[in-house]
Amino acid sequence: MTLKNKKFDAAISILLLAAAVAVICIVAPGFLAMRKPDYIRKGPGVTSVHKLSEWFPGIKGGVGDTDVYILDSGKPGASALVLGGTHANEPAGYMAAIVMVENARPTAGRLFVIPHINASASTHTDPMEGTPRYFTINAASGKRVFRFGSRATNPVDQWPDPDIYIHASSGQRLSGSETRNINRAYPGRPDGTFTEKVAYGVTCLIKKENIDVTVDLHEASPEYPVINAIVAHERAMPVASEAILNLEMDNVTMGLEPSPKNLHGLTHRELGDATNTLALLMEDTNPAQGRLRGRTDEALILDGKDELYIRAAKLGRLFVPYDEKGWPLSLRVGRHIAGLEAIFLAVTDQYPDKPITIEGLPTYDEMADGALAKYL
Repeated sequence: MTLKNKKFDAAISILLLAAAVAVICIVAPGFLAMRKPDYIRKGPGVTSVHKLSEWFPGIKGGVGDTDVYILDSGKPGASALVLGGTHANEPAGYMAAIVMVENARPTAGRLFVIPHINASASTHTDPMEGTPRYFTINAASGKRVFRFGSRATNPVDQWPDPDIYIHASSGQRLSGSETRNINRAYPGRPDGTFTEKVAYGVTCLIKKENIDVTVDLHEASPEYPVINAIVAHERAMPVASEAILNLEMDNVTMGLEPSPKNLHGLTHRELGDATNTLALLMEDTNPAQGRLRGRTDEALILDGKDELYIRAAKLGRLFVPYDEKGWPLSLRVGRHIAGLEAIFLAVTDQYPDKPITIEGLPTYDEMADGALAKYL
């Protein structure tokens, strides 16, 4: 190689290095911004804020060490745990949890709320989906920006995926990508993957705090059959059944599904089996998550309106009604909050020595009329 060629190669290398540095400088701020947690205001009922690592030190200091809000009435009663953000592309779940933190005032019992149970999943979006990274709500407290994330743990935090994911305690075999789905990781393992360790932290919290009832908040696409429903472990079925009746009396239609015994890793199955908690999961309707949707933007996340889903509904392809009104985020959050209140009412009725009662939450009718911004 001649001296001229060496100089040319060196120049090309310097240019490529400069280009790489430029790309990093452009991309890094967005990457770091997504790693920053959403702002959540401590409401009047919050008595303390903790990290999940206080129950399982194995995740201390990492992005999996998520915030746990405790709202303690100071009066005897049941202890309830609300999980939001299991899947960070299902915003009604974590927004309902945030509304609980910022507004709920327990008058009996204790309420534990984890708005972002898989905080890592909220730090990235799903590849090839074209979803926005954020959505904005002009709230009563000012402009609020929330992340719209992914169903799975960020590969920055856990990689690579195996070809086949084997659920540790059951031997169930699933697609390798499910290894980063925290709702296939319960009850978790102290020496497992990042995702399994976070799940194990939740299990430890439930055991150490004697959590009586656990509710995991989810959403599903309009074409998914298990939707607008409560899924209940068999021990939680009496509470779930009464909650459904409570909701019907408030004109909120909700289905009831038993937790499948042959589907492992999910909260409603594994937490019910591994602990004494009454384990339930709620599903709502999220058009931004579905496969039949059109453009996925902030409007779809907030308003839930999509022309393609209107066509699909007319063809009978959906499991929920769908028209020009769509499924707005405020309505979906309202359904979750109404469901939680109905569950807590059922627990109080069936276990009178362990009541859990809460004030300060919006009514379903308010939320159906678009009052989400008022409570943030």
